[in-house]
Amino acid sequence: MISTDKSSLSHNGISSPEQLPSVDLTALIDIIFIVLVFLLLTANSQLLSLPVAVPQSPSSAITAVKNQPSIAINIMATAPYWAIDGEQFMDLARFTTVLIQRFQAMPEATVVIAADKAAPVEPLMQLLALLQTQSISQTQILMEH
Repeated sequence: MISTDKSSLSHNGISSPEQLPSVDLTALIDIIFIVLVFLLLTANSQLLSLPVAVPQSPSSAITAVKNQPSIAINIMATAPYWAIDGEQFMDLARFTTVLIQRFQAMPEATVVIAADKAAPVEPLMQLLALLQTQSISQTQILMEH
């Protein structure tokens, strides 16, 4: 708290410190803090997206899996999230290496993705991003019908 010499108060026309006006800034500081937190939380953040080509006509939306060479990828609900032809992988780096090796061994193969309903979205998005970076376009996503 700021205090002044009592002798200087009598010169200014104020006889005692009790008569000094006081302003409570607590409410103002609270409001400024809330606005500051709101602005920090709602600041523009970069949203990442992955474009997916979805069939437009109903006849091309659902097709039967053809009898051709394929690489089956499973996305599971709990860790380890990824599996290739039943072989599970704990980390994405090892999964990526094995997937690229198998696709290079069978370039005509179709990648068939089967995801568990309870699986988190992140492993599927990582898989789709991996397929896009490797330019693997012959993919199918299995769904219950």
